[in-house]
Amino acid sequence: MNWLEFIPIIGLWLLTVLVSVGVLAWLFPRMKHGEADTSAAQSEVLHWYPIPPRVRQLLERRAQVGQISLPAIDPAYWRTNLRVIVWLLTIWAAVSILPTVFSTVLNNIRILTGFPLGYYMGAQGALIVFFGLITGYAWYMARLDRRYARATEPATHSPASNWARPGVALLWFTIGFVLFVAALGVVETQFGLPANMLGWALMIATIGLYAIIGVGNRAHSLDEYFVAGRRVPAFFNGMALAGDWMSAATFISMAGTLWLLGYEGLAYILGWTGGYVILVTLLAPYLRKFGQYTIPDFVAARYEGNAARLVAALIGVIISFTYVTAQVTGIGIIMTRFLGVNYLVGVIVGMGAVLFCSYLGGMRAITWTQAAQCVVLVLAYLIPVTLLAWRDTGIPFPQLMYGQALEQIVRLEVEQGITSSYITPFTQGTMFNFIALMLCLMLGTAGLPHILVRFYTVPNAGAARRSVGWAIVFIALLYLTAPAYAAFSRWEILQNVIGKPVAQVPEWAINWANAGLLTIQDLNGDGILQFSELRIDLDVVVLATPEMANLPQTIAALVAAGGLAAALSTADGLLLVIASALSHDLYARTLNPSASPHTRLMLSRAAVFAAAMLAALIAVRRLGIIVQLVAWAFSFAAATLFPILVLGIFWKRANGKGAVAGMLTGLAVTLGYMLLNAVNSNWHILGITHVAAGIFGIPANFAVTIVVSKLTAPPPPQVAALVESLRQP
Repeated sequence: MNWLEFIPIIGLWLLTVLVSVGVLAWLFPRMKHGEADTSAAQSEVLHWYPIPPRVRQLLERRAQVGQISLPAIDPAYWRTNLRVIVWLLTIWAAVSILPTVFSTVLNNIRILTGFPLGYYMGAQGALIVFFGLITGYAWYMARLDRRYARATEPATHSPASNWARPGVALLWFTIGFVLFVAALGVVETQFGLPANMLGWALMIATIGLYAIIGVGNRAHSLDEYFVAGRRVPAFFNGMALAGDWMSAATFISMAGTLWLLGYEGLAYILGWTGGYVILVTLLAPYLRKFGQYTIPDFVAARYEGNAARLVAALIGVIISFTYVTAQVTGIGIIMTRFLGVNYLVGVIVGMGAVLFCSYLGGMRAITWTQAAQCVVLVLAYLIPVTLLAWRDTGIPFPQLMYGQALEQIVRLEVEQGITSSYITPFTQGTMFNFIALMLCLMLGTAGLPHILVRFYTVPNAGAARRSVGWAIVFIALLYLTAPAYAAFSRWEILQNVIGKPVAQVPEWAINWANAGLLTIQDLNGDGILQFSELRIDLDVVVLATPEMANLPQTIAALVAAGGLAAALSTADGLLLVIASALSHDLYARTLNPSASPHTRLMLSRAAVFAAAMLAALIAVRRLGIIVQLVAWAFSFAAATLFPILVLGIFWKRANGKGAVAGMLTGLAVTLGYMLLNAVNSNWHILGITHVAAGIFGIPANFAVTIVVSKLTAPPPPQVAALVESLRQP
């Protein structure tokens, strides 16, 4: 790659960004001085961390009467909550692990439209159970909260005014988007527009709408910039959370992973959905009760100062940066194939779109753009595979009908002599690696900063729980469909590509080969394409499915727009986390506590700009497939932040020295295993690969945090008060 050729393009992009920054600075008024008052956190009682006003008032009253600790309030509430959590997590563990252990036996049982039971439990059955656990817990805790209701808790339900305007706007957005796609289809039919032109039309329209939504919801205070004013209703926060969560890895790579790995790929579905059970039971409501701006804010308050804050902030940057690089890679792939531009140019143009959307107003703007992007990516994911299922089975419900595709895949594999069966467990890895990866993804879900910070945006803890319930609804639309995508695509290729003359390779394969994401080699020289002679990049399967099935080019452009929406929505949230860590946790809380709101805002925007540029430069190198990069981020999150967050809520004895030692140990163990296994794939423990390296860092973090906390002084009484406050209704 000759970098000199792209200097003019990069220069033009930088100039465009600088002009945009100037325009945006004019569009955005200076921050109002409406930031939540944190100066009281510097009082004598609480001199080293910010703490919510309610807890601060309780502590100051206790201090005035000479008490040094805050005894538990409503112990029956906490005991009941713990019992429910234990039962839910027992069911969660059983549903996650037992079907995996007995998958070979369960595959002998066929259900519904021909699903092997072992495969079905990993692909859909467990997700349905997880959804029941999440919604059941939210419903039960709402009843428990009412029973132990406290006057200081905000209203449980959002006012109707908080729903009406965004709900109507989102409805009109959905209708307008569907009509626009339909109009493009009519234009394609009547005038035969080329695919690139259709792609550009859909990209420009959607990115333009995201920008309009961002400008219309620009932030006017730091509360709005960092936490959307804490007024987002649970339903819309669930949509935004789903949009934030369903990244390029979900949209582009997950079905491809299932296509290639078969049963082993189900670890991603189990891990990325089962983690929400952990999130709703162990973290989400308690973080909302704390109610500050960032996850390092909580770490600083719970673990006695800025040392733990700085370590947590830096780890959060590492996790988020690894994750955002995967999103930029996905953007480059989409731009290359559907817009006909060079990969580097695609990365640069796409990163400009990410930067523009994320720069427009912090969490408030991002929340509503993510809700809109959730609509786009869900429609773009469901429509092609629904049409494919309708064509192949006569029934437009792929989630129910891909059992027939699995039966056909097994038949074609036998006919074509493919030894590695699609539905057979552990043909390409060990059961230990499957379970380790699944647990890393589950616990990593509960440790991702850009997901956790979304719970600061809702009015109260009850809304935080309901947000998780709504999020899993939208997430399930994709995750229940991904196995169908993989199955119908594999059936299509085995039936219409494999076993056919190499000279008659379909046009879609040539197109993706030109993009460098597909390879065909006639290794035995017989002129017939064998399965082993076809190499498809995992990131291609979803994007290429419309072409495989001879669907209209408008549908292919729609899929590209959906993939772009998935990457943009996640990248927006990740860049805000990076910016918050640098401007809020590092600068405003550590280096210059007296910094003005306007200075903090400008520094945050500068951090967004710098992180976006660096991510683009690294994404150009294509260090790994998207799902692999994302799995690394999850391993880091599971091994570093998750243990100290859980111990911070459920074990009062944990202290700052233990937390710092635990985070650093978890990071070192995970990174060390990753590097050793990546350099020498033959070196491993129990067949566990580098993407599941966090399984060793998690227990190391827990053990070191507990041991160091026991060997050093206990945290001060104020910390016990904070923990007790978080546990109350």
